[in-house]
Amino acid sequence: MRNRKTRSFIVAAALAAGFLGQSAAAADKITYQLDWLPGGDKSPVYVGVQKGFFEDEGLDVSISVGRGSTDAITRIATGQSDVGSADIAALMAAKAQDATVPVKAVYSIFNQAPHAFFALGKSGIKTLTDIEGKKVATSPFTSSNAFLPLVLKENGLPEDAVNLTKADPGALGPMLVNGGADAIIAWVTNVPLFESQAEATGNTLVVIPWSSAGLELYSASVVASERFLSERPDVARRFLKAFDRSLRYTRDNPAEAAAALKAMVPEVDEVVVEKQVGATMPLVFNSVSERDGLGALTESRVALTWDWVAQAEGLSKDRLDPETVIDRSLLEALE
Repeated sequence: MRNRKTRSFIVAAALAAGFLGQSAAAADKITYQLDWLPGGDKSPVYVGVQKGFFEDEGLDVSISVGRGSTDAITRIATGQSDVGSADIAALMAAKAQDATVPVKAVYSIFNQAPHAFFALGKSGIKTLTDIEGKKVATSPFTSSNAFLPLVLKENGLPEDAVNLTKADPGALGPMLVNGGADAIIAWVTNVPLFESQAEATGNTLVVIPWSSAGLELYSASVVASERFLSERPDVARRFLKAFDRSLRYTRDNPAEAAAALKAMVPEVDEVVVEKQVGATMPLVFNSVSERDGLGALTESRVALTWDWVAQAEGLSKDRLDPETVIDRSLLEALE
């Protein structure tokens, strides 16, 4: 009797293991491509994994780190990744140079430009026009550099209004607090980092967002390969549904979002990540998202974004129909 029970238990366990194995195998695999290293601004996709939002949609999502939007777009275009995050400006520039780049923007993450000047309170720099004649440090590879001449011009300053120097991204904060630069250029998602560095040296931080100085455009977006969209449309729809859910959850639960990232990337500072989440969310949830809807890519703002990109890249506006960069089918499926 005992042997029969033991055999029955073994058979049941084997059947259960087989069922679970089939369920796991049935999950659709997706590779999500980051456009940079993990941080608070990238936390929604980690939330989706850790909170089971992707699993709820029958998805098995792996995350690959990147080295800039161009790198992310290249990896997605070549099939190394299916979907990911990249600056829509970089995608527009790539499409303008080569219309065959097989990548589309499907969802706006940042509907406001993340670029900003950072200065110390004691510098006397309070508005964008105060930057004239100052020594400004920036990273060599940031997309902010392309828009710098335009935002200066928009505010009545010449393109050579600042003495620009380039440095490693990790050196920008120390340069600012140690007097190596009067101001630095970075994304507002870095406010917590630079704020802590300023406070550690007895200083206060001044942030001048370019979005409040005339630079109105889409920035970080969810982009996907055309092959992924055409061959696996249902998988793509389920992914975006879960991503949208993750983004909203991140806004409402920044501490949990930081913990989700920490669980998958142990080397990050969870406290800093939580602050980064707080600094990131105004780029996502704001008057634009209230007016147009979360993730929206409206024809008018897409066109406005291309106007800025064309100027920044020195391209004629007729070089690209910006609508060819967009696929709204997944977004429409969320409504």
